[in-house]
Amino acid sequence: MQYNVTLKDDAPPEELAKAKETAKSQGGEITHEFSLIKGFTVNYPDDKMSTLESNEHIHVEQDGEVKTQ
Repeated sequence: MQYNVTLKDDAPPEELAKAKETAKSQGGEITHEFSLIKGFTVNYPDDKMSTLESNEHIHVEQDGEVKTQ
């Protein structure tokens, strides 16, 4: 499954690097890194999501198509 991971506003920048390392060490593959916001998209095993979501400094949401109408 693909997820977008972004750094929360009040989080220190090094937390994003920690999140990337966690994602990779748990079998994730980073497919895109954002430049305007501090974050990345990762293909990540569903059974490992609790590990990534347990980081209080990041926001994780499933990637999906967005429609306006």
